[in-house]
Amino acid sequence: MTKTKQPKTFASTRRGFLKTLAAGGAAAGAAIGAPYLWIPKAHAATSGFDTAKHFIYIRLSGGFRFTTAFNCDVSSEFSPWGTASSVASGTEWGPGDLLSRSDWLSDELSGLGMKKVTDFTNEIAVIPCVDHEPLAGSADGNHLTGLERFLTGYVNGSTGIFTMINYGLRAKVEAAAAEGNVLLPAIIMGQPGMGRGSGEYAAYRPPVLRGDDLERFGFNTDALLPEWAREMTQDYDARFRDRQQSPHFSTVDAYLQSREATKAYSEIFSSDALKIENGSDEVIDGVSNAQLATAFGQSSASRNLRLALRLFSFGCPAIYLDQGGYDLHSGEEEGLPGRMAELNRLLSALHWALKTMQHPSGGTYWDHTIVSLGSEFSRSSRGGRFNSARGSDHGGDYATRWMAMPFFGGPIQALGRRIGETRAEDLEPLGTVVSYRATMKTVMDALGCDHDVFFPADQPFDDLFIA
Repeated sequence: MTKTKQPKTFASTRRGFLKTLAAGGAAAGAAIGAPYLWIPKAHAATSGFDTAKHFIYIRLSGGFRFTTAFNCDVSSEFSPWGTASSVASGTEWGPGDLLSRSDWLSDELSGLGMKKVTDFTNEIAVIPCVDHEPLAGSADGNHLTGLERFLTGYVNGSTGIFTMINYGLRAKVEAAAAEGNVLLPAIIMGQPGMGRGSGEYAAYRPPVLRGDDLERFGFNTDALLPEWAREMTQDYDARFRDRQQSPHFSTVDAYLQSREATKAYSEIFSSDALKIENGSDEVIDGVSNAQLATAFGQSSASRNLRLALRLFSFGCPAIYLDQGGYDLHSGEEEGLPGRMAELNRLLSALHWALKTMQHPSGGTYWDHTIVSLGSEFSRSSRGGRFNSARGSDHGGDYATRWMAMPFFGGPIQALGRRIGETRAEDLEPLGTVVSYRATMKTVMDALGCDHDVFFPADQPFDDLFIA
C-alpha cells in the first residue's frame, strides 16, 4: 500500500494556399478566438516556452504497466521481464527488455533507417513519478475517475486538455487569420473527453477524427455553385449579420466565421497529402505516403500517426490518439509482449519520420515536435510478478500510482535523463513527484500556450528543457 510519507511535488498544398478571406470579411478560422494581442513572453513559465510547434500524445489505453517499459531498474515484482541488456550510451532511466524486442524490424524497415527503441533511448527523457494527485493518500486506480483525470485533470473536469491547448493558442490562430492563413486546431483521434469544453471554452473544442475517415470532409458545397450564386449568398449573409442588434451581432458573426473555417478545412482535408492510404510515391516534406505506410504499418494507431504527421504541415499543433488495450487482468505474461511490439514499431517509426521529414518552417519535424505517452494509471501485481491469472491489476499502491512518462523530440533537452527516481524494492519516490496537471502545463508552455487560467495550483517545470 502507499506509504503516508508525502513526496516533494511540483505542483491546396499546405498553409500558403489557404487564402480564404473574403474582401472586408472576417478571417476564416477566427471562430476559435476573439481578437487578442500576442506578446510572446507574456505567459512564459519555463525555459522551454514556445520551443515546440507540435505535440503527439499517445494514450496507452486501459492502464499501462509503465515499470515494464520505462522504469525497469526495479524489483521483478514491478518489472517481470527485467531491463534491456543493451541500450544506447548515455541512458539514465531503466529501459525494459520489452523495448528491446524487434521481431518487427525487417530488412526493409532497417533499410529505410528504422532502429530498435533501445538504440535511441538516450534521446528519450523519462519522468518516473507522474501522479494525478501527489498529495492524496493513495492512487486513483478506478477506470472511470482515473481516465477523467487523464483527459481533463480532474474527476468530472469540464474542460479537456486539448481544448485547453486550442484556447491557449487562440492568439496565434488570430494572428495567422489576420494574414489570410488558416491553421488547423489540435485534433483528437482517441477518447473525445480530451476535447471537452463548455461556456467560454466551447468554441475551442477540437475536432474528433480518425486516420481513415477524412473523405467525408473533402466537400465544399460553395464550389458547386456558379460565381453569381456564391456572391449572392455571401452578400445575403453579410446583410443579415449587419442587421442584427448588438447583443446578437457577435453570435451571428461567429457562425459565419465558423462556416468560412469549415470551407477552408474542406480544402485542407481534400489535399493529396492527407490521402495516407493512396500508396503514393510523391515525396512531401521529404517522405512519401508509401514510405510512411511501410514504416508505421496498417494498424489503427499507425494510420492515425501517419495522418498526424501530414496534418502538422497545415498548422495543427497537437494530435491525441489511443493505442493498445493494456487492461490485462489476465494473460498479461503472454499478451503484453505482442502489444508492445506494435508500440515499439510506432516509436521507431516516429523517431525515423520526425528526423527525416523536412518542416515547412525549416529544419526537420524532430526539431519542432514533442512526443509523449501516458495512461489513466499504471498497474500492480500486489506482491508477485503477476496476479493469479498471470495478469496485473490496479488499486491504491505506488505501482498503480506512478506513470513513468517518456518524452522525446527536439525541444526536449534532457536527453536520456531520468527526472526523479523510485526505490527499487517498493517504488517509494526518492526524488521529485510531478503532478499530471503540471506536466500538461509544461507541454502547453512548450507550445507557446496561454495557460494561466488552467490548474492554477500546478506549475510547469523546467526539467525537460535542461540538458
